[in-house]
Amino acid sequence: MITSKKIYKIIPHVVLGIMSLFAILPIILLFMASVTDETTLMMNGYSFFPKKFSSASYEYIFKAGRTIIRAYGISVIITAIGTVLNILMTIFLAYPLSRPNLKGRNVIAFIVFFTMLFNGGLVPTYIVYSQIFHIRDTIFAMLIPSYLMSAFNVILMRNFFSSSIPGEILEAGKVDGANELQTLFRIVLPLAKPIIGTIALMSGLAYWNDWTNGLYYIVRRTDYYNIQNVLTNMLNNIQFLKTSSQMQGINVDLGTIPSVGIRMAIAVMAIVPVLIVYPFIQKFFVKGIVIGGVKG
Repeated sequence: MITSKKIYKIIPHVVLGIMSLFAILPIILLFMASVTDETTLMMNGYSFFPKKFSSASYEYIFKAGRTIIRAYGISVIITAIGTVLNILMTIFLAYPLSRPNLKGRNVIAFIVFFTMLFNGGLVPTYIVYSQIFHIRDTIFAMLIPSYLMSAFNVILMRNFFSSSIPGEILEAGKVDGANELQTLFRIVLPLAKPIIGTIALMSGLAYWNDWTNGLYYIVRRTDYYNIQNVLTNMLNNIQFLKTSSQMQGINVDLGTIPSVGIRMAIAVMAIVPVLIVYPFIQKFFVKGIVIGGVKG
């Protein structure tokens, strides 16, 4: 006999199972579309059980083997370095702002918050980075603009420090002779793993999915392109080929050009690393968002 207590346990699991299924099915459909024959895909649309499979999309992508490998390497390096720098800069700004005895704390916090609402705009930003800092066509163009510092992350971490780190622990550290740096590294950071994991995930995703920096700041040194830029260029080249062949009346079998399937393959290649990494840090994500979002 099923009691009401068991029902209350079963219902949440059923609801979560259905929601998980809704999250997984689009990814499965995406992958199946990427391995579907182009003609079949255009005639029958997307299907979990395609009539004809084809690896043409992936073969087209991997023809540029060295380019793809180098682009993945650039993406991994930029994501790793950018995420570490983002976390360090966020910590060193958020921790002082969380200390009530910091002079001018409210003014600094307002300046940080102000940048969330207003910025200089795309054109002035481009001029500053390209003509003053001269980062165009350098690896720094993929690293510095847009994602190196986030006011939202600073506020999130500051709130975490203020609401989740007991003041008594910090006072005990001072009594034992710890200075601010020792307090930060030995007491605060070990307790701040949830918010650090959360910010690392958001910053890493931003760097991994970024393609605008390469579009704006990389003109000649295309060897600095990350995987997003390389895959986007491939897609643009295919669209240009199809459009040109149609306009010029060239007899090309459009079904042999994997235009739709390659979009799906590009999406699969872009999200696979994220799907691999996310399960290892997702336990910190929800806790960090919930606690860090509480007003400090």
